[in-house]
Amino acid sequence: MNKRFLAWMALATSFAAGAQTAFDLAEAASAQEQSRINAQRLALEAGFDAEDAACYKKFFVNMCLNEVKERRRDAMAELKRQEVVLNDETRKRKAEEQIAKTAEKNSLEVQQQAAERRAKALEDERSRVERTRLKAQERGDLKQQEPTNAAEAANKIKGSEERAQARGEKQAASAEEVKKYNDKQREIRERKASREKELREQTKPAAKPLPTPAS
Repeated sequence: MNKRFLAWMALATSFAAGAQTAFDLAEAASAQEQSRINAQRLALEAGFDAEDAACYKKFFVNMCLNEVKERRRDAMAELKRQEVVLNDETRKRKAEEQIAKTAEKNSLEVQQQAAERRAKALEDERSRVERTRLKAQERGDLKQQEPTNAAEAANKIKGSEERAQARGEKQAASAEEVKKYNDKQREIRERKASREKELREQTKPAAKPLPTPAS
């Protein structure tokens, strides 16, 4: 019984590890994208600052500064848009990760509590049988009744163990059904998210190319 539960725990842990790896990869990709945006923002700022400085050497200073300012605003707005999209995806992913962790924790806790209840019930049964044996011994009937009591106790313990094992197998099957259901729901969410992403990409306007800072 305990070995069966430990095996289920190991299987659940392996699934959880796989899911966590996927979340970790997505987190790393988001961090890399954020680093790219930050680096591009710094590079553009430096380029536009250099252009501002060059404007003061020209005759039409204000016109030059306004033109640089407009291009700076457009470039930074595009980077900001990319950053907003990235942050939205990060929030959604973290929410899904939290839901997965909560479901995993609840499932493991339910299985552990069930195993503890089965172990306690079995121990209580053994204690009750032992108390019965001791009372019989005190009455002086142990010698005559020992074969019968021993057989009854053994049968009761065996019956309790068989019932506990049957419950464990039933709960393990239920846990497998829960896992299949959760996997199916996750696939549905992923397909839905993929369709929504494709729809957004089909409907959103083409991204405006970033201006190249003048040398």
